[in-house]
Amino acid sequence: MNNSILKKNLRTIKKNILLNKQATTDTMALVLHLEKRKMGASAKKWFQEADLGTRLILIPAMVLVEISYLSEKSRINTTVADVEKHLKKHTSYKLIDLNVDIIKKSFEILDIPELHDRLIAGTSHYFKLPLITNDTIISQSKYLSCIWK
Repeated sequence: MNNSILKKNLRTIKKNILLNKQATTDTMALVLHLEKRKMGASAKKWFQEADLGTRLILIPAMVLVEISYLSEKSRINTTVADVEKHLKKHTSYKLIDLNVDIIKKSFEILDIPELHDRLIAGTSHYFKLPLITNDTIISQSKYLSCIWK
């Protein structure tokens, strides 16, 4: 490989690392987006760009569990069917299954006591990605960075 191609490839890699076009979402961030409700400007921008296909947002399986529960209790309007429809329409969202590695990573997070939140944060921690959340306890965690305002 000649030197100019190598330099171009290195610039592209550095640019992609600096731009960091991937994040994980928590339950309420996704719900607020799907219900077109008010959210932080940075979070809103991430979802808008994912809808356009220029960013990738990972959806932990636990988010679907929480959406099912909250929908069943009539606390939110969004259903799992709504999420599935959104995933089919927008390929820049990826559902992430809960597995042993993510569970182990989740239990490294000692400053998020609630189990479901810890598993969502653990998915973000496992992939070394920021988490889109407005949850104050999660946002204060020293184990991950968050996107909202």
